[in-house]
Amino acid sequence: MDANRTVRWGILATGGIAERFTRDLSTLHGAEVVAVASRTEASAKAFADRFGIPRAYGEWAGLFADEDVDVVYVATPHHAHRMAAGLALEAGKAVLCEKALTLNAREAEELVTLSRDRGLFLMEAMWMYCNPLVRRIAELVRDGAIGEVRTVQADFGIAGPFDAGHRLRDPAVGGGALLDLGVYPVSFAQLLLGEPSTVQAHARISPEGVDLNTGMLLGWDSGASALLSCSLEADTPLTASVTGTEGRIDVPRGFFFPERFTLLRNGAEPEEYVNEEDPHSLRHEAAEVMRCLRAGEAESPLVPLDGSLAVMRTLDAVRDRVGVRYPQEALVRQA
Repeated sequence: MDANRTVRWGILATGGIAERFTRDLSTLHGAEVVAVASRTEASAKAFADRFGIPRAYGEWAGLFADEDVDVVYVATPHHAHRMAAGLALEAGKAVLCEKALTLNAREAEELVTLSRDRGLFLMEAMWMYCNPLVRRIAELVRDGAIGEVRTVQADFGIAGPFDAGHRLRDPAVGGGALLDLGVYPVSFAQLLLGEPSTVQAHARISPEGVDLNTGMLLGWDSGASALLSCSLEADTPLTASVTGTEGRIDVPRGFFFPERFTLLRNGAEPEEYVNEEDPHSLRHEAAEVMRCLRAGEAESPLVPLDGSLAVMRTLDAVRDRVGVRYPQEALVRQA
């Protein structure tokens, strides 16, 4: 793809995250949304009218067959990610897929294998990894600014309450705190330390069988550990802290879209880093997708597929420890 060519997007699903992504795409030079698809024509048409999108499809196949679409943004609930992203890849489309990438590591491995076999771009929409300040935190840790990492702490909890009929409490759509919220602290820890060697977890389980409040203790062979939590029942601080042998990095509320963070080197004055751009924008991940497509890269170095697979394995291990299994997985096991 030419380095200056407009990248033409197709949006799959019309919920809140799709609205937000489409709105942020409009701020990117060289990005154009040419089509949207939903399971109903009325929903797709309303979305298209709202954002001035030329074509609206009342079924997924129309979007995948659209020759003007370069890349599909999959914004469905995560229980549908494997099917939606898989069909897009089989149709020859590049894919940006919301997180968690899939329900489990097996599905994620299938998607990654498909994309690699076909030489097609695939990226998990882990916008945190593309945030300029999060990238700076990773660089500082990599460069030894705080010495050897010993602990990571991060949490993501919202107060709710969510009634039994809400999607976040529905096992059939991959409900629970872990895949919606816990993916952030786990991804943050693994950005800095890689895949853990040990996983411990404890959770409060809903009557429907999903996790409502989950604590995780991850361990690495280096001796580092991460204390992480997620909740659908409590408004937690949403902060993160990384402590090393020579200092600490503290990230205030909203660690996955930070406006600032503080580097505290042992024996030195605190150093404050401030985000000069809108930290809440999804434009950074979209810009990375467009950069990769124009450069002919099938994977992003900022959000590598091997990293997404490693996170999915950790999430699987957590669910195994707390006893959460989704209905689709039970069917696969019986088969």
